[in-house]
Amino acid sequence: MKGWGWLALLLGALLGTAWARRSQDLHCGACRALVDELEWEIAQVDPKKTIQMGSFRINPDGSQSVVEVPYARSEAHLTELLEEICDRMKEYGEQIDPSTHRKNYVRVVGRNGESNDLDLQGIRIDSDISGTLKFACESIVEEYEDELIEFFSREADNVKDKLCSKRTDLCDHALHISHDEL
Repeated sequence: MKGWGWLALLLGALLGTAWARRSQDLHCGACRALVDELEWEIAQVDPKKTIQMGSFRINPDGSQSVVEVPYARSEAHLTELLEEICDRMKEYGEQIDPSTHRKNYVRVVGRNGESNDLDLQGIRIDSDISGTLKFACESIVEEYEDELIEFFSREADNVKDKLCSKRTDLCDHALHISHDEL
C-alpha cells in the first residue's frame, strides 16, 4: 500500500507540472497575440490624428492646461482597444512545436478576414482553443491593464519580450525563443 502512495504522489507531481506548462504556454501565447494585435491596431491610426488631453478648466490667468497628443498611443485609444482586442483571439489556432512540444498560437485569419497564406498543417482551429485563448487574453488585460497602457503609450522595441517575459513573467525564455523561430 505504501508504494501506491508514492506512485500517486509522483503522478500528481507530473500532472501538475504538465498542467502548469500548458497554462504557461496558453498565457504566454495570449500575451504575445495581444501584443501583436495592439501593435497592428496602433499602426493603423493616422499618425497626424491627435486628441486633446489635460484639464479643460480655465486657469486664473485665462489659459487652459490642454495639450494635443497623438491619438494612436493615447490612453483613451488604448483603453478602447483593450475593451475589444481579445475578441480577435478567435482568429488564432494552436500549433505544437515539434522540437519542444510546446504550444504556440498563430494567426490563421488574415487582417482582411480572409485565410492567411499560412500552411495550416498541424494547426488546430476550434472554438475550445479560441475560447480558452480569449479567456486568457481577458485575464491578462484585467490583471495588467496599467502595464499594457504604460508600454503602448510610447513607442518601444521588443514589446513582446519586455512585457510578456520580463515585466509579467507570462513567458519563459525557452518558450520565447521557440515562438519567435516560427
